[in-house]
Amino acid sequence: MRGLGPGLTAGRFLSLRFPPRPPRLREKTPAPAEGQCADFVSFYGGLSEVSERAELLSRLAQGFGVDHGQVAEQSAGVLQLRQQPREAAVLLLAEDRLRYALVPRYRGLFHHISKLDGGVRFLVQLRADLLQAQSLKLVEGPHVREMDGVLKSMLSEWFSSGFLNLERVTWHSPCEVLQKISESEAVHPVRSWMDIKRRVGPYRRCYFFSHCSTPEEPLVVLHVALTSEVTSNIQAIVKECPSSETEDKNRIVAAMFYSISLAQQGLQGVELGTFLIKRVIKELQREFPQLGAFSSLSPIPGFTKWLLGQLSSQKEHGHSQLFSDSEAQEIAAAVGGPVHETLKAVLSGHEWVKSEKVVRALQAPLTRLCAWYLYGEKHRGYALNPVANFHLQNGAVLWRINWLGDLSPKGITGSCGLMVNYRYYLDETATHSTAYLGSKHIKASEQVLSLVAQHQKNSKL
Repeated sequence: MRGLGPGLTAGRFLSLRFPPRPPRLREKTPAPAEGQCADFVSFYGGLSEVSERAELLSRLAQGFGVDHGQVAEQSAGVLQLRQQPREAAVLLLAEDRLRYALVPRYRGLFHHISKLDGGVRFLVQLRADLLQAQSLKLVEGPHVREMDGVLKSMLSEWFSSGFLNLERVTWHSPCEVLQKISESEAVHPVRSWMDIKRRVGPYRRCYFFSHCSTPEEPLVVLHVALTSEVTSNIQAIVKECPSSETEDKNRIVAAMFYSISLAQQGLQGVELGTFLIKRVIKELQREFPQLGAFSSLSPIPGFTKWLLGQLSSQKEHGHSQLFSDSEAQEIAAAVGGPVHETLKAVLSGHEWVKSEKVVRALQAPLTRLCAWYLYGEKHRGYALNPVANFHLQNGAVLWRINWLGDLSPKGITGSCGLMVNYRYYLDETATHSTAYLGSKHIKASEQVLSLVAQHQKNSKL
């Protein structure tokens, strides 16, 4: 770096390279020079420790945000002008100065860094570091949250659909791309090269979005299985090999979206998955005009945790609204002890699925409770489960609860082995999305609504 010696602290670096704004805004202050932005990128890249980067980000958020003194001064000026007869141009100029005062200084820095070669990629990583630092409690507070929101908003503009390229992955794609696809898979981990070969082979499709500035760099990845029916079990997709190397289009009736993973953690909260599903549906319709069903086969993260919490809560109150008397008796006999206490211990592991007696006793009540969890448990009026909220926002229908749809240890411990299909009826997705986002109404199938009604009836007994 030009003129920046070793051992320079984050605070000292910021004060040297980015002097404060003038106290008065007669004219807009000049943007950070290209050299200053390059120095920031270089200095930040030289910080190897998470704590060092967290300190720099914290200082940037607190010291280079909105100057509240200038905001107060400009606000007073605007109010004064509005109380007096003035030319419109004078008032508009004052309001423009107020708008400028409300812009955090670091926004200008981020904007000009984005113009550097590799600048957008740097900012994606910077936000990933910021999110990690927040999760580790290394940085916190309103200034940090505000900076994260500003950066997220800027990334949302740069990564809007017009700048995204849809790319398909095959076994003949570059090794680097296949490796990145494997590493980014967060739903059903890839265990070997043969595993990834199966997932990009016959009757399978894998797509990702890349940015126009970084081609072949996956941002978000979607895996699709082309099947003869709406599948209810994930092992049939990720473990079983298609019987033929040549696709028979007559056998392909449904497109199953079984995994969507963010490959760049700095893009959390940026609307990429919705765009990707819509683009992939159009791509598949062109390739397979006969496709009649588009559906997800989704995990239910958080269901087991929610259920264990319900068991604890109802044990403390000395009664149960989770199970009927006959169900409670059957479960107690199957698990060999009091329902609430023993069942909590059983569901905390993944060995219970090996007992036919336990599986039989739990099938009806857990399927019913899962339907209620997805349909009835809310956060600010929307579905509590994040995967449900994602698909419902897209206009999908909460279509079918699948008992033991995922027999992997992760599936059993995370959602008691249950999975769910969210169906995309293309002529109705816009209507369903509007109803969900506007009136918070969840469109669900008769199967799901019947299970919800059973839970509500059981809860009143």
